[in-house]
Amino acid sequence: MHSPAAATPARVTFVGAGPGATDLLTLRAVERLRAADVIVHDALVPTRLLDTINRRAERIPVARELDARPDPGFATGRLLARLALEGRMVVRLKGGDPAVFARLAEELEPVREAGIPIEVVPGVTAAVAAAAAAGVPLTSRGAASSVTIVTGRDADEKSAAVDFAALAGLAGTLVVYMGVEQVARWSRHLLDAGRPADTPVTIVSHCAWPDQRIATSTLAMCASDFKRHGWQSPAVVIVGVAAPRSAGPLDGRLVVVTRPAGHEEELVSAVRTLGGECLHVPLIEIVDPPSWRPLDEAIAQAATYDWIVFTSANGVDAFLQRLSVAGRDGRALGTARLAAIGPATARRLGEAGYRCDLTPDAFNSEGLATALAAAARHGRFLVVRAARGRDVLGPALEAAGHDVTEVVAYESRPVASLDAVSADALAAARDGWLTLTSPSIADAAVRLFGDRLREWRIATISPVTTAALERAGFRATVEAVRATSLGVAEAIRAWEEAAASGLLPSSGSACSTKPPRPFRG
Repeated sequence: MHSPAAATPARVTFVGAGPGATDLLTLRAVERLRAADVIVHDALVPTRLLDTINRRAERIPVARELDARPDPGFATGRLLARLALEGRMVVRLKGGDPAVFARLAEELEPVREAGIPIEVVPGVTAAVAAAAAAGVPLTSRGAASSVTIVTGRDADEKSAAVDFAALAGLAGTLVVYMGVEQVARWSRHLLDAGRPADTPVTIVSHCAWPDQRIATSTLAMCASDFKRHGWQSPAVVIVGVAAPRSAGPLDGRLVVVTRPAGHEEELVSAVRTLGGECLHVPLIEIVDPPSWRPLDEAIAQAATYDWIVFTSANGVDAFLQRLSVAGRDGRALGTARLAAIGPATARRLGEAGYRCDLTPDAFNSEGLATALAAAARHGRFLVVRAARGRDVLGPALEAAGHDVTEVVAYESRPVASLDAVSADALAAARDGWLTLTSPSIADAAVRLFGDRLREWRIATISPVTTAALERAGFRATVEAVRATSLGVAEAIRAWEEAAASGLLPSSGSACSTKPPRPFRG
């Protein structure tokens, strides 16, 4: 319990979350989030951002009923003041920048009236993030010497607050926030005020999110294009600038990323670097095991093991979380050495301050077993694994004469069904790529999509994932040479370039165009 009679009220820090990608946070934002006892956040702040920075802090979303009050900003401010007067370090996490269309003035007032120190940490606001994502300038010497930011919501009940005639006459760039629902109104206001119908428009939907979409239109056509293409809110509209077409090898290609939430960023980034667009549709979710007891007991005995082996980044997260719950840190591991199945798992250890002693050349259970057998003789091994995984590593280590304890740190559970937005987006994703990065994801794809899998080209991360697909009667178009997210993106790139060069067919269904074995780019 936190005492209301705390001697010195804690600080309230207003932090800009930027567009939602963890790597677009400022260093100071990360510091303040890590130090927070409680985080009061907007609905648009992605859960994965909070999971990555601070799992320990209490999280309080700004409830819809609170947001619907006549004075939502003041109501949130009073909540912040109450939490701080309990002696807690409070972060108010806002999408974008706290000072841009974020009710900062209203939320600050109750906190200041309570005598609580405040700090404001800026974030990357949506206009800047969207322009960067689309690769367009907001200002330029020859065409746009100014930039104006407006909210599209004012086009409805408060249209008098925006002087559209003045905006239409400006030679600079106009950026519209929160304009999806009222796109027909504000675009018509600008046209009526004299802005040319062929004024270029760039739309960035879900900027910096896994399902980011970038498109171009004109002022006259953007309202109908929003409806026809289903560009989703939140979206930023940049009026006066057209996004250039990508020159990457995946230009115009849509890649469906099916990894669980919070684990998609590396693959999404790799695809976008190559010029492709991504749609994130998780097919499995990561959940806690039925009981933490086996893992907790293993952690209590961690110092007695020669090796602690992690078969996934999820296992690292669960292990370190339970280590913290037990009030322990790295000293509890004693002299145990750490092994990871691949670079992503090793990187997760490194991010938490732990050095990985062994990563195999082949990023699978067989490769890990071979590498461990060469590195140790008759040792005690703790294997941290998923509830339902390939039963390869433990038996292989035991066969080599080792003493092995396997503990379940998490479960991979297939999603029951797709949400309506994902289902609609997938229905339009013909002639795109579907990525499968584990056998369990492949099984989930078969169950959810069935014969619809033949409508896509399919990229798998490894032979075992390809085999899971083939058992159900489907073939992979490509298979990564290296079992990493970057390897999957590289395999897709190699196939597209080969197809463009006439070395492979460039159209048709996945099953009708692939070679007998997956193309390994």
